This record gives sequence, structure tokens and C-alpha cells, in this order.
Amino acid sequence: MTPRDQLAPFLRRLADAGLHVEAQASPGLAPAQLILVQAGDWGRLGVEAKAWGCRWVAGWGEDMGDDGSASVRVHACFEKAGAYLLARTAVSRAAPVLPSHAAAYPGADRPERHIRDMLGVAFSDHPDARRWTRHQAWKETEFPLRRDFPVAGRPQAQTPADHQYHFLLAQGSGVYEIPVGPVHAGIIEPGHFRFQAVGETVLKLEERLGYTHKGIEKIAEGRDAESLARLAGRVSGDSTVAHTWAACMAMEKAAGLEVPPRALWLRALMCERERVANHVGDIGAMLNDIAFAFGSYQFARLREEWQRVSREAFAHRFMMDGIVPGGVAADLDARFVATMHDEAEALRKQIGRLMAIINDLPSVADRVRGTGVLKPEYAKALGCVGYVGRASGMDFDVRRDAPYPPYDQLKFKVPLHHFGDVNARARTRLEEAAASFDLIEALLAGLPAGPIRAGWTHPAAGAEGLGLIEGWRGEILSFVRFGADGRVARFFPRDPSWTTWPTLELLIHDNIVPDFPVCNKSVNGSYSGHDL
Repeated sequence: MTPRDQLAPFLRRLADAGLHVEAQASPGLAPAQLILVQAGDWGRLGVEAKAWGCRWVAGWGEDMGDDGSASVRVHACFEKAGAYLLARTAVSRAAPVLPSHAAAYPGADRPERHIRDMLGVAFSDHPDARRWTRHQAWKETEFPLRRDFPVAGRPQAQTPADHQYHFLLAQGSGVYEIPVGPVHAGIIEPGHFRFQAVGETVLKLEERLGYTHKGIEKIAEGRDAESLARLAGRVSGDSTVAHTWAACMAMEKAAGLEVPPRALWLRALMCERERVANHVGDIGAMLNDIAFAFGSYQFARLREEWQRVSREAFAHRFMMDGIVPGGVAADLDARFVATMHDEAEALRKQIGRLMAIINDLPSVADRVRGTGVLKPEYAKALGCVGYVGRASGMDFDVRRDAPYPPYDQLKFKVPLHHFGDVNARARTRLEEAAASFDLIEALLAGLPAGPIRAGWTHPAAGAEGLGLIEGWRGEILSFVRFGADGRVARFFPRDPSWTTWPTLELLIHDNIVPDFPVCNKSVNGSYSGHDL
């Protein structure tokens, strides 16, 4: 059954509800079905999608001034059982107002605030009017993703402090406040956390992100395909392979380009190596946050050894710039096939020995079991993906449920847990790494011969593409639209961190303040991937 067939009942439901919806063919957006929705029906679309059981995936906008119109186009992507629906509407730049999806989908809260900050679209019934992305870097009347806004901006001599951001307060006898960040003691990216606590018990946590805003969406405009691929690889450095693959997939679909099979298998090999490296590293970081130094050092050592092989095989520890439009930058030398096979087997055994020690320690179990519980209903409401969602019962993986080559030819296990605590997120990561070892061995054994790159052809002006990849944090979405001369008119990358950062505010409730570091690391949202 095709995605169009799966979505047909929902489209009939929308028509029966009186919504004016037009299905439109757009091969570059496959597997998503594109529908055009009138602006006045936008809010009702969200209500009906929620009632149908759809997950809200992402939302973004684009100024259509490059085609001579005076409109702002807004998109929302939904998913159900592996079938994707991409809804699109347009509002006038002079009065850009839309109903919000946040009432039906809490996960739409921050993305809609991002659209408002960057493009000036007002969501009439949105529950939160505070700035999200912009902080005080631009005036209230300036919207950086508008076509008439310069790439360099209009910087003031000194950016005003963001001291007027109103955090929500808990009040009562014995309640006190703990501000943490945005500058932290460790070498990590900046983010601000405002705790309300009684004694050591956390009553409320509110996040303030956006400190690593780089203007990714703006500086993507006007780039050629190769330059955009390099930029995509820097959206979030620890997900450089997955983000580059998603962006290249979107561009290749827009261009109608067929990637050679060998290149696709090498992309998957790099992506699985990226998954293993991050899961192994984060297990060590979680052990560090509960002061188990031995485990922290051992997992850090294993990750470093793994990444050194990646550097030798793919010329970079993180395999950055290894994926390019049309294929991969370089072939895999035959001598690394046996090396990687043996390495996967050795790492599997070493992790097993370490976990036998760790699982036998009551002091470790006491810190992770029952700590930082994300209830399944919260995970579902926020549309959680990746290991955070799967540890709380959300059974979805793009590789399996909306398969793309070469995963459509491979069998693998997707772990699933329901307790939703730190321990469940750690177990999910370990089981995902084990599944990646199996995939790596299958990819090495079945690596097809042939070319590693297809010649690039410029897409027609207006051509669009959608990339969907299962990165190590979960589902990554990339949207690309081309303008004239094969140059990018719009690029939007949605990192899984958009769906997982809000979970931290919920799972920390009724935990003690000293457990925040391990709760945070068990989620490990990307500041950079979120802030764009």
C-alpha cells in the first residue's frame, strides 16, 4: 500500500469535515503526500490530524518573494504508520496570521514560535507570545528569513540583554529558584535552565535555548548543492553524517537523480558508525554524571578507538563531508572491510563485559532506575522520536517504517521499552548499538560493486525535495527548494532535538536537583541542531 493509499481515508475525512484541501503531485516530496490547505482551515487541520492519530513532525515557513508574490508559505508535516503528509498554506506578507497547531500538538509550540520570530507569521491562538529564537538580536519589526533582510543583519553596537524574558514561576512556602547557564562549567554548548525547587526536589524546570543560533536557514540561500551539503553537515556536528544524508536525499529527489547502490550502502555504513560512536560515548557520559569514573573512562576509550578507525577509513573522525550530492566523496578501501568487521565484534564483546560489571553495582542501579521518568502519554503528546521516544513506548524508526535504500533490503531489530526512565534510555541506546553492529556486518558483507557517485544535474527552478533519515537521535527531516541556476532558495533541517528538548522539562519533575545532569545526558538534545 502506497502512502497515498494509506492517507486516502484521512483526506476524505477532511473533506467531510468541510475543509478545502487539494492533493497535489510532487515526486520530490515522496514519500510524503502534499496537500494544499486554505489558511482559514489551518487550525482545523491540526485538530483533525490529531483525531486521526497523526504525529506532528515539523513546521516551517518560507518567504515566497523570490517568485514575485507577496506571500509567506507555511508547511506542517504529519506522520502515521510510516505514511507522511505535508500540508501547505500561504498567508499575505502584509497580514500573516494563521491558527496554531499547538493546542492539538504541544510539540508545535516552539517550532511555531520560531516561524513567528524568523518570518513574522502570527499564530492567533498560540499559548505563548514570548520570543524563542531571536532573543534580542533583532528588533520586533525585523524578520531574518524575509527576503529583504540582509544575511549579515543590522547588528547594533551592543545586543541588549535578554533580561525581560519572563520565566514562569512556582510560588509557595520554601520554593526557591536555581538558574543554570547559559554558560556552563563544562565544555558544552550554551543553554539556560531555570529550576523551581523545594529542598532538593524539582517542582518545575523551564528551558531557554537559542544561544547557538547560526543563521543556517538564511546562509543556505543562494548556495549550490555541494555547498549546501557541507553546510548541512554542520547543523549538528555529532550528527554530521545523518544531516548531510538527509539534505543530499532532498536535493537528489528534487533533481530526479538516482544514487549508485554502492554509494547508498556506504552512506548507511557511515550512519551506523555515527550511531554507535554517539551511543557508546553517551553511556560513558551518563556514568560520569553519577560519578562512576571507571565506566566513564572505559566507554570514552572505546568511542575514541572507534572514531580513529572512522578517520582512517573516511578521512575524518566524525566522517564529516563524506557524503556529497549524488553519492559519497571517497570509496572504502578493501582493507577496511575486515578491520571494521573485527572491530564491531570486539566492541560488542567489550561492551558486554563492561555492562556485566556495571549491572552488578547497586550504586549505579539506584541512580538510574526510576529516575527521570518520561511517561508514554507525554512522549506521544510531544511526538518524541529516537531513543527518547522508544524508551517510552513510541515504536517508530524511519529505517523500518518508511524505509529508504539500503535499509529496505536489510533486517534489523528496533528496541522498545516502556518505563521511560534513565535506565530505559540507556538500555535502548545499548540495544540500538547492538543492532548497528549487526547492520554494519551486513553492510560490509553485502557492499555492492560499482560507482560511488552520480553526476550532478541542476534541478529546475521551483523543484522541491524532502529527505527523511533515521539519525542516531531519531528522525531527521530536510526540506530543500531550488531557485534559478541550481541555487538553493530554501533549506530547512529539523533535528530530532526539537521534539526531545521539551521532554526534559517534564521528566525532571519530582526528581532531585543532583539527578539533573544524568537526566539531561540521557536525553542529550543538541543545542546546535535545535537553534539553527
